Amino acid sequence: MEQEQMAMLQKIGEARFTCVELGLYLDTHPEDAAAMADYTCYSDKLTGLISAYEESYGPLLNFGQCNMEAGSWVHSPWPWENV
Repeated sequence: MEQEQMAMLQKIGEARFTCVELGLYLDTHPEDAAAMADYTCYSDKLTGLISAYEESYGPLLNFGQCNMEAGSWVHSPWPWENV
């Protein structure tokens, strides 16, 4: 896996982690406007990062977020394959 791809996956993981943590916080503090703004910002960032990754490297998941043809992820290189 190339360095740029690994860096993109790292950024996706960081944004996803932040969204999960903020979501948990908002479960108990639903009126916190600053936290909601942060959640919205990171959620938008995560969506953009995933779109950019999938445009460059193919589907990130085999369900849900990708607009590619169902099952097409099987034909792309697996993360452990040196391409």
